[in-house]
Amino acid sequence: MSYNDSLPWTLESLDLEQIQLEQIRHNEELFFLLCSSSFVESGSDLYTHNLVEHFAGDQTLQTWLSQHWEHEELQHGRALAAYVKKVWPEFDWERGFKSFWDEYGAVCTSEQLEDSRGLELAARCVVETGTASLYRALNDITDEPVLKQLTSHIKSDEVRHYKHFYQAFRQYREREGLGRYRVFRAILKRVNEIRSEDSDIALRHVFNQCYPQHVGNDAEFKRVTGKAQALLRRNIPAEMTVKMLLKPLDLPAKLQDWLEKPLAKAAERLFLNA
Repeated sequence: MSYNDSLPWTLESLDLEQIQLEQIRHNEELFFLLCSSSFVESGSDLYTHNLVEHFAGDQTLQTWLSQHWEHEELQHGRALAAYVKKVWPEFDWERGFKSFWDEYGAVCTSEQLEDSRGLELAARCVVETGTASLYRALNDITDEPVLKQLTSHIKSDEVRHYKHFYQAFRQYREREGLGRYRVFRAILKRVNEIRSEDSDIALRHVFNQCYPQHVGNDAEFKRVTGKAQALLRRNIPAEMTVKMLLKPLDLPAKLQDWLEKPLAKAAERLFLNA
């Protein structure tokens, strides 16, 4: 059986010829969000390798990571790149990705992973929460049918990946005797890392490719990419995001229900004012 046979969907199932260019081509904010996402997703093999090494001896998790998760993540990158190339053919995607990879590959190392396997799985839940929220937001933002289909596929994949990492986390949490405080610290740490590193690196290399005359100009970078980030923040599904982030803390059901709505409201204000 080929890898494609085990994928929930394939790039070939998307009809890129049906893209309604007039709905999307003028939207620079979506271009920045889609292109930067395609860069990060296309680097999946690097952090998969790091995780496979980190979980040496856990053959079940290693097999899922290398035989399923990696291939689905790389497909996300291929599909997003194909979409970007179709809508914005003047953008040299390969050149932009190479410059991104040269920087990202140097910072995406196994040293970034948590020493505790259970805490690293909690951190992975944060990453999958972020990607599921991202593609849910992109799906809400766009009316372009092919992009709507693509972001729906990726969002569903990311939610499923979250569930897989969460189940593995539960096993390691019991094995390692992890308390809520340590789990909370790992979650908070990864939230801060996501906000400050991955997306910034990817956006910066898209910006550098589009505006070579402004390379190194932080004010111009923030002005241009700030519009894309603001569009994303306005559409982040706060309730879904909070629910997924709280889940690894294994709070009593009543406490989680009590916290979700006010935290979602706080998250909405944070996203809008960031």
